[in-house]
Amino acid sequence: MHSPLSLVSLTSAAFAAGILLWFLFWRPPLDRTTKIALLFGLGVFPIGAAATSNIQGYEATTKREFCGSCHVMEPHRSDSNDLHSVGLASRHARNPYFGDKNCYVCHADYGMFGTVLTKAGGMRHVWLYYTEFRTMPLEEAKEKIHLRNPYSNENCMQCHSTKLQGWLATGEHRSALEDSRTGKVSCASVGCHGYAHPITKRDWDPAKVPAMLKPRDAGAPDAASPDAAPATGGADGGAR
Repeated sequence: MHSPLSLVSLTSAAFAAGILLWFLFWRPPLDRTTKIALLFGLGVFPIGAAATSNIQGYEATTKREFCGSCHVMEPHRSDSNDLHSVGLASRHARNPYFGDKNCYVCHADYGMFGTVLTKAGGMRHVWLYYTEFRTMPLEEAKEKIHLRNPYSNENCMQCHSTKLQGWLATGEHRSALEDSRTGKVSCASVGCHGYAHPITKRDWDPAKVPAMLKPRDAGAPDAASPDAAPATGGADGGAR
């Protein structure tokens, strides 16, 4: 199913092309009617097509399906889709506040210009894929692909502010409060909440996963679900 924006974009482009072809082939006199038609063919419809296609394109690139469309990212997408995975990516994907946009939400740079910086970084990923990783075997790519910079806890703190009562009620949170806020200790580490994508980490041992992070049975609320948070705001979700 095409989204309404994509249909508007295609329709606008078709009208613009139709008007230009009409003018080029029929060569009508440059009267008031022709000028108005050219205004729409050269201005209104092309601008409408560009605007709606850019918005639709942006929305499409925020989806996990797009992020995992390169073969070297397929393991990350599969793990994120796995309802039984204990990785942070999968647990956030099961949270309706992230859903199928969990890749973008978690990796988007924090700050006023986060969207622009994230998309600029995404173009670098495209360049690297076509110049280095496109023909690289998946197993080799797992060893070579890594984050350009350490993952910032500020990204986590967009939702988990570290200030609410429920978050501070956990002893480990209180003892590592300043280290967490300054980034000295990573939230996505073995000693804390585990890796976001454990499938690519050699030292990941599922047997050592804390019980609180292990998947529950089908009838129980998921650890990453808002329903699993106590009334005091234990998940510290959505607050800053």
